[in-house]
Order: sequence, then C-alpha cells, then structure tokens
Amino acid sequence: MTVEGTSSTPDEAALLVKARARELGFSAVGIARADHPLERDHARYREALEGGLLDVVDYLANNVETRRRLDTADILAGARSVVVVAARYDRREDEVDAEVEVAARGVTRRIARYARGRDYHNHLRKKLRSLARFVRGLGQDVDARPMSDTAPVLERAWAAQAGVGFVGKNGMIITPGEGSYTLLGEVVTTLALTADVPMEERCGTCTLCLDACPTDAFVRPFVLDARRCISALTIELRGEVPIALRAAVGAQLFGCDVCQDVCPYNAKRRSLPPLADRYSAHERWGNITLEELARVGLPDGPDFAALTEGSPLRRAGAEGLSRNACLALGRERRRESRAVLEEIEARHPSEVVRRAASWALAELDRPRDVASVRRQQ
Repeated sequence: MTVEGTSSTPDEAALLVKARARELGFSAVGIARADHPLERDHARYREALEGGLLDVVDYLANNVETRRRLDTADILAGARSVVVVAARYDRREDEVDAEVEVAARGVTRRIARYARGRDYHNHLRKKLRSLARFVRGLGQDVDARPMSDTAPVLERAWAAQAGVGFVGKNGMIITPGEGSYTLLGEVVTTLALTADVPMEERCGTCTLCLDACPTDAFVRPFVLDARRCISALTIELRGEVPIALRAAVGAQLFGCDVCQDVCPYNAKRRSLPPLADRYSAHERWGNITLEELARVGLPDGPDFAALTEGSPLRRAGAEGLSRNACLALGRERRRESRAVLEEIEARHPSEVVRRAASWALAELDRPRDVASVRRQQ
C-alpha cells in the first residue's frame, strides 16, 4: 500500500496506518494520544526506581520525566499520536523434544525465546522505519519517529494505552488471542490519528506468574525487583551474581521465560500461525555445550565475537556469558564438568568468572542432601 500526500481524517488515517502495519507483518497494532500522561504506570516506575529495585538496569534512571508522555522535545516536538505495534516471536518449533536436546547437550532451552534466533533489533527497526515513512506520506509537513529499545519510553504502558494488550501482573504486555511472546515498537507522529480504547488489566485473581518466579523477584503484582530477576542478572548485570541467587539463576544462560510460560494467556500459542525463520532457534545453541560456553574468554576458548554474531546474546558480554555458563554448570553438578571448571578457576582472566567457577566446583563437592558454606563466602 502506497499513499503519497494524502489528506485524511483522523479516522481514515488511523485505518490506513493499521492496515500498513499489518502488511508489514505486525501481529497487533493500536494508537494512543501522545500527550496522554501515564500517571499510574509512571508512579510505579518512579517508586521502583527510588526504591532501588531497578539498580541492575542503570539506564532506566535516565530521562525520568520524559517517560510520562511522548509529545516532548526529547521525543518529538508537537507529537499528537503514538502508533504501537507488536511482533510475535514465539515458535512451535522451539518446543524441541527434551530428551533429544539433553542428549545433544545443547543450551537452547536455557535462552529466552526471543533471543534464540537472530537479533530482532535491525529487523524490527527496518519495519518501523517503513511504517514511519508511510505515516509521513499521509499529510503535509507530517513528522514521524520510529522507536524500538532506543528511547526513554514506558512502551508496555503505551501498548496498554493504545489497546494493543494489557499489562499483566508480571509486567508483560498480554494481547488476548496472541499471548505475551511479543516484541514492541512505536512510531510517534505529529499526525492526528484516532486513538483506540485502552485495555485494562485482566489477570483477575491469578498469580501463577508471581508464584512461579524461581528467585521471588516480584515484590507484589506489577512490581519487579530487577536485582532478583533472572533476565536482568544474566543480561544486564556486570559483576558477580549474588550468592543466594546463584543456584536459581544457574538454570538459565540468557534471559528467562518462566513467568510467561505459566501464563494462561500463552496456553493456546501452538494454534497460532507459523512465523518467519528469523525467529527460529539458531543451530549454534543446539550444538554447543555449557562447558564450551564457560571457556569463552580463555585464550584458546571460543571466539565470543564469532559465536554471538547477529545474536542478542552479545548483550551479556564475554564475561557475563562465561559467568552464566559456570553458574549453570554448578547447578547441573555433573562430574565431567570438573576439569573445565578447574581450568577456568585457574586460568580465566576475569575474577568474576573465576569466582563463578569456584562456586560451581563447591557445588560439585557438596553432598546433595547436606547444605554447605559456599567457597566464596
């Protein structure tokens, strides 16, 4: 669909934008007013920030007030509308047979679903730029800014405001009929578009996501302590994972889907249509072992840049990926891991990784039915 210089009513323009978003492959799309203040969501964010709950994700402390509304000079001066889109990434093919993967010793299941394939950023931004160009063509002197993970935006709150989905108790956007395995993006524009009806919370009395968290990271519904969140600890944390959380964190290598996996709104995801290969799990994660990943950073270990080329796992850094693999080996407590862990403890250039290997070795030595003092304490 191509519309150049069209002068449309807000209703007509909204329909055109939504149709174009669907053509681009987005699974859901909605529109909100850019000047609408997100008072409730912003208050939750400020409370978490001031309480130190977001300390692990330090960039969330930037541009605090800008996150309330998007019609500011920091985002887009004179903005009137926010187009919010969602792209579904969950794939039925990723439900691999557990016995097959255990036999292969691959690590796919230890990676959050969104990160198992190629990095989504370039793909999503390309489509958002295309949508922004389309919006600019709907009127004279119309400006539009595409955004995805690069601006101070409370995008889940905006997604709810735009009617794309509702915010679940785990903080994720849940789109009825689609679930929560989606990536969000926005196009902020000076064009007047008819806004959709916001979607209110629909979790009711369900607390499955809160109860399932391995590290008890939820202070209460809608309030996450990122200092205990496995996703934040395995991706954003630079340094050592707190000793008390290591056994639980060690189940995952990069990110975590536990609170989504138990959500009833995701129960019917297998009935959804298949997605593009871009979101398929890369074969590299099915072929490599935890022992090999733990050796990242050693002079003769796997090359981090080559291993993570085009992958979201690069975000964790070489030190973080090796650290996470060591913790996972400690949780696994396989005797055959001892030689690798001892090598890492003795030779790895990172003290953080060496200490993670020491912890893992202590776990190997600990009787399964007797608590012991961790080696690092």
